Amino acid sequence: MATVNTIEKQKIIDIALRTIVLQADAIQGLQPFINEQLPLAVAAIVAATGRVIVSGIGKSAIVAQKMVATLNSTGSPALFMHAADAIHGDLGMVQPNDVVIMISKSGDSAEIKVLIPLIKNFGNIIIAIVGNVHSYLALQSNIVLNTTVLKEACPHNLAPTTSTTAQMVMGDVLAICLMKAKAFSANDFAKYHPGGMLGKKMYLRVANLINQQQLPQVQGGDDIKKTIIEISKKRVGATAVLDDDGKVVGIITDGDVRRMFEKYDNFVSLTASQIMSPAPKLIDADELAMQALQMMRQYNISQLIVLQNNKYAGILHVQDLMREGII
Repeated sequence: MATVNTIEKQKIIDIALRTIVLQADAIQGLQPFINEQLPLAVAAIVAATGRVIVSGIGKSAIVAQKMVATLNSTGSPALFMHAADAIHGDLGMVQPNDVVIMISKSGDSAEIKVLIPLIKNFGNIIIAIVGNVHSYLALQSNIVLNTTVLKEACPHNLAPTTSTTAQMVMGDVLAICLMKAKAFSANDFAKYHPGGMLGKKMYLRVANLINQQQLPQVQGGDDIKKTIIEISKKRVGATAVLDDDGKVVGIITDGDVRRMFEKYDNFVSLTASQIMSPAPKLIDADELAMQALQMMRQYNISQLIVLQNNKYAGILHVQDLMREGII
């Protein structure tokens, strides 16, 4: 296996840091290009009754695919059309009410020059994300989003690096602005992300996590032995304390039991009400699991009393959230 000596290691670190600086500069360099063209692009897409067709060639085509994925997940239906494939049949995916976004660094590639007149003949609005505002693409487009960069991170100023970063960021800028323009909410976002961990965070509710067959509970007058047995038996590290009407008046956790041993020499005569924590934190069974996690973090606790229809329904433990990968 090849080794890297100390001098070479430092050179690699220097190159890495230089690359990060150049990439950051490319992103910062976009700020002067955010002008009236961006609101025009947003308005055109919002007003369109069709989809957003995003196209490019080479590395710009890869950026276009990422942009399509972001638009689809944030409420703007989009399709990817490779610029080379478009002139060999894929142009059929462009419908009259679609908006077409063309991504290119130079704006003068052969495929772009062939494709643009064809789309213009269809009458579609063309939005250019382009690194040369004097290029064929820029001059032939209805709206131009400038992504010019001073130089690539490549030492030969050839491989697309900062230019594709700028394109990616401009695509994200457009997507986020569209979310705002369309009042795209967190609930809307959840509709498009039902699977995986993101889906769990957006859909999983407290009721899905608690075991409603296991309801650790004691009454205020119950003795300590019964209380400890109930905590141990139900395996959630705590028990609810209920009054005669079944209303939750407190919680006793493993921590409360430990503190009892520290505080009292003789605890045989103690009752649950004497060691419980009154006014425990409550959460409704219909709340999202993420809301439960936020409450646990806010109050630095590991258990929440769960209510359903204002009645005691169980205890949610932080371990329940961990098992589902919410944490």
